[in-house]
Amino acid sequence: MGDNPMSDAHLTVHEIECKSILNRSAISGIDYTINPYTGCMHGCVYCYARFMTRYTKHRMPWGRFADVKINAADVLKKQIAKTPKGLVSLSTVTDPYQALEGKYAITRKMLTELLAYGFPISILTKSNLVLRDLDLLKQFAPADCEVGFSIATLDEEVRKRFEPGAPPVAHRIEALKKLHKEKIRTWVFIAPILPYLTKSTLSDLLNKIKEDTDYILMDKLNIKCGNWIGISKVLGTYHPALLPKWKDTLFTKEKRIGYYQHIYETIQEFCIKNCLEIRFDEIG
Repeated sequence: MGDNPMSDAHLTVHEIECKSILNRSAISGIDYTINPYTGCMHGCVYCYARFMTRYTKHRMPWGRFADVKINAADVLKKQIAKTPKGLVSLSTVTDPYQALEGKYAITRKMLTELLAYGFPISILTKSNLVLRDLDLLKQFAPADCEVGFSIATLDEEVRKRFEPGAPPVAHRIEALKKLHKEKIRTWVFIAPILPYLTKSTLSDLLNKIKEDTDYILMDKLNIKCGNWIGISKVLGTYHPALLPKWKDTLFTKEKRIGYYQHIYETIQEFCIKNCLEIRFDEIG
């Protein structure tokens, strides 16, 4: 059901055992996080989660490795029985529905345990594979389940350059519509905001999702995690005229704040006009 243009042949996969899977979250509004995998085959050039390699010691480039936590369900079952209920995010430093999930179903096993113990969940993904688990999602109380899709642009060529292993955006929007039709609470994470690129399709994106999302969340591009080298390479190859503009915007605090403020205000105005809830952090 899900799709991904990058095959397992391009990925170094290890099956590992974890000691803990349900971990406290430092993100406001989220109590716990579950990351069924370490690494992600989507290989997004901008991904902030590449900082994980500092701790995992992987030497392969980000997007070329993934560790599958094959004992995660058993570990979760032990942890969850003695853990106070709270909102669980799936996931914060990986995509819980990357293509490997189609084979291993680690996320599905997590959902089964979370459902059994009555934990509310918030899913964030770039994949329509989440539709596979609609049967489980519908069993959660309506207020205890939401699914979000991360979208930075509607331009498929830009998507391929910055998110080479991720499913097409059109498939995400189709999945969003199907989930919303099934009364699952849905949201869209407009992130990261790619200077000058996100804006070019922003109006069309907002109009495509407005009928099928309960709220919109957005975030700026994080360039403090070692991703700038890859980003600048993509820009230099495909958008050379934008490279100096990105440098000027992102590395000058006043210009960076001003740029994002304009984008945030544009999205906020749209949401107010269309009675959509909007959430975003302060710009810094």
